[in-house]
Amino acid sequence: MSITIYEAAVPVFVSMLEAMAHVLSKAEAHAAEKGLDEATLTGARHAEDMLPLPKQVQIATDMAKGCVSRLTGRDIPSYEDTETTFAELQARITKTIQYVKTVPPEDFEGSEDREITLTIAGNEMTFPGRVYLFGFVHPNFYFHVTTAYTLMRAAGVPLGKADYFGRG
Repeated sequence: MSITIYEAAVPVFVSMLEAMAHVLSKAEAHAAEKGLDEATLTGARHAEDMLPLPKQVQIATDMAKGCVSRLTGRDIPSYEDTETTFAELQARITKTIQYVKTVPPEDFEGSEDREITLTIAGNEMTFPGRVYLFGFVHPNFYFHVTTAYTLMRAAGVPLGKADYFGRG
C-alpha cells in the first residue's frame, strides 16, 4: 500500500497546526501567569534579521493552505497578515485547519504529477506536485512551525518536546 499525496499533506498540516495552536496557548497562559505583556512574546525573534512569531505563524499557515490549493487546482484563500495577538494568531490557525479539512482526498488524485510553478524573490520555480510537497512545502512548513516553538521556548515558556507535537 502506498501513501497518497492527501495523506502526506492534509493530516500532517492539521496535526502540526493544532500543535502550533497548543504552543501558542501555553505561551498565552505563561504571559498571563507571569504578568508579561503579550507583545513581549509575540515580538520575539531569534536574531535581528529573523521574523517574529506572528510571521512564523503566517508563513506556516500560508504554506498549508497554499499547498492544498495548488495541488488541487483551487484558488488560494487570501489572509491579510495583520495578526499581532495570540487570539488573532489562533484564529488564523483555526481558519487554516478548517480550510484544509474541506478538501476531500479524491481532489488530490493525480496531484503528484501536477505542475506547480511559483515565483519567489523574482525567481520562477516549477515542480511536479510530489516534489513541491516533499521537497519545498514540508521543509518550509516545518521550519516555521519549529521556529515558532523555539521562539516561545527561548522566551521562557515552559515547553518540552511533547508540546511540539501538541501533547504536553
